[in-house]
Amino acid sequence: MSQETGTTTRGREPSRSATRNGTDAQTVSPFKPLALRSDGAVTWRNPWPDQFVGARSYGRHVNRTDRLYALVEELRACAPRRRSARELAALYEVSARTIERDIGALQQAGVPIYADAGRAGGYTVDKSLTLPPLNFTPAEAVALAVALGRVNVGPFEGAARSAVRKIVAAMSEPNVIAARDLAGRVRLLEPVAAPETVAVPSVIEQAIVAGRVLWICYLDRDGNLTERDVEPVVFMAGPRGWYLVGWCRVRDAARCFRVDRIQQAEVTGVTAPPRAFEEVTPCAPDLAARTPVL
Repeated sequence: MSQETGTTTRGREPSRSATRNGTDAQTVSPFKPLALRSDGAVTWRNPWPDQFVGARSYGRHVNRTDRLYALVEELRACAPRRRSARELAALYEVSARTIERDIGALQQAGVPIYADAGRAGGYTVDKSLTLPPLNFTPAEAVALAVALGRVNVGPFEGAARSAVRKIVAAMSEPNVIAARDLAGRVRLLEPVAAPETVAVPSVIEQAIVAGRVLWICYLDRDGNLTERDVEPVVFMAGPRGWYLVGWCRVRDAARCFRVDRIQQAEVTGVTAPPRAFEEVTPCAPDLAARTPVL
């Protein structure tokens, strides 16, 4: 179907004689079947649902969460082709305005949906920035939760917890129930009087991700407070907690900074030059560094 004029893919123009006051509903083109509601409004259904990836109608009584998920999958499957709000409204048996509100909500949530205006316009999604449905088993979901629970505090902790929530949200209800039952049979033992841990400040995470020089106010082991410009290279987990390893521009040398001793931090607008871990690796002969496997 074209997206602005209502012309069907079979090249026929539906009659415009049916209006919201219900006049002359019998003259409507059979290629776009309409139904007259008791309140006088005219609704219509998609006469060729097999043209859509969704194939079947979801119905107007399906909850919004299911419809939002189905919208993303529909747009992803047909990309780079466009789907107009009118076409999507026909598929899910809601109004075009409802579809537009749903698309707006998805865009605000970060889904890469783009809209083009005009006769050939519509909505599409960037397939390279989206994922097909992922089927995690209950054991896989619990394994991730256990790994996160053992780390407790570390870099990107918030992102890790968000990832687990997304995984659980994408699982089927039976698998969620099974995963929670399995998680209930796992226990992580830790000292009752566990030492206080300091979370990795998000500003340091941002500097690592963006590759920017980080300004820090650092309290060293002797109690001296100094200001440094640091080119962050890696996070490193050591026996005493997390460290930021980087190139200190004040000392013009590689340095390790204990995260819990960083009093203040700020991301600057200066791009940090790329450095390999071997350039800044600390001397720790009794420890071996390893990279997380993805």
